[in-house]
Amino acid sequence: MEIVFIFLNIIVPVFILIGLGSWMHLKFSLDLYTLAKLNIYFLSPGFVLVNLYESSFSIDLLGQIFLFFSLFIFSLLIVVQIVGKVGKYKKSVRGVFTNSVLLYNSGNYGVPVNDLAFKQDPFAATIQVIVMTFQNVLSYTFGIFSLRSVEEGKLRALIGLFKMPAIYAMAAGVLLNIGNVQIPGFLIKPGEYIANAMIGIALLTLGAQVAQLTFKLKLLVVYISLMIRLALGPVIAYSLIILLGYDGILAQALLISSGMPSSVNSAIISQEYNNEPELAAQIVLSSTIFSMVTVTLTIFAAQQLF
Repeated sequence: MEIVFIFLNIIVPVFILIGLGSWMHLKFSLDLYTLAKLNIYFLSPGFVLVNLYESSFSIDLLGQIFLFFSLFIFSLLIVVQIVGKVGKYKKSVRGVFTNSVLLYNSGNYGVPVNDLAFKQDPFAATIQVIVMTFQNVLSYTFGIFSLRSVEEGKLRALIGLFKMPAIYAMAAGVLLNIGNVQIPGFLIKPGEYIANAMIGIALLTLGAQVAQLTFKLKLLVVYISLMIRLALGPVIAYSLIILLGYDGILAQALLISSGMPSSVNSAIISQEYNNEPELAAQIVLSSTIFSMVTVTLTIFAAQQLF
């Protein structure tokens, strides 16, 4: 059965590495701060730059992905605003709830899933890299805005954004690709080594981060977040893809990416600003666990629909 094949060959390998990361953290108390910095300032930039430089890339593709991503996030924002008002969530809960839906794990979860689902197709990887970069920007702008005051949030977001090396790596990759610049082998080879290390370390890091979270079967807001992020998200994405007339690998990759679980960044931001950190952690952990089923179904749907 196709769904079982997808689950065993795409989802299970991802969760084996996440499980190893969790075990290693419980066993050796890994330094999560160092792992996070390793991913943000070393692995992600190298992965982004090399993939964009080596792929068949165009400004049109960047524009198509940006248009979809903008409409997708805006649609989700409307949904969470309506749910927040109807549910009469207090301001702090509304901020965490919004981040849990809008900030999804397109990096250390989405990249490996893309890699396995498309069998290391460079075009599909490029799409995921661009989505991951846009998500990083969103995390350090709106992700902070939703938890902080407007004045303080803007300053912190701006500082955080300019500290994100993936932004510069994306710009460099695009410019080098479009300019058809030939990078010497002694420079591109280290970048390829970094890019190849990204997936394994990213999943180990995710596992270590998840291992410190606590799971509780209580709050209704958690289940509503899961429903929107894991189920409604792909439905909205599919509607936008049809509306925009996308097809092929582009349509499949965007649909699969839209079904990723809540980003660990949402929990990290909540922890940093002490804004309902337990609720944020609970949503991230629950989302990651339930995504084993929902992401499998999303991949199957993408393969059948496009």
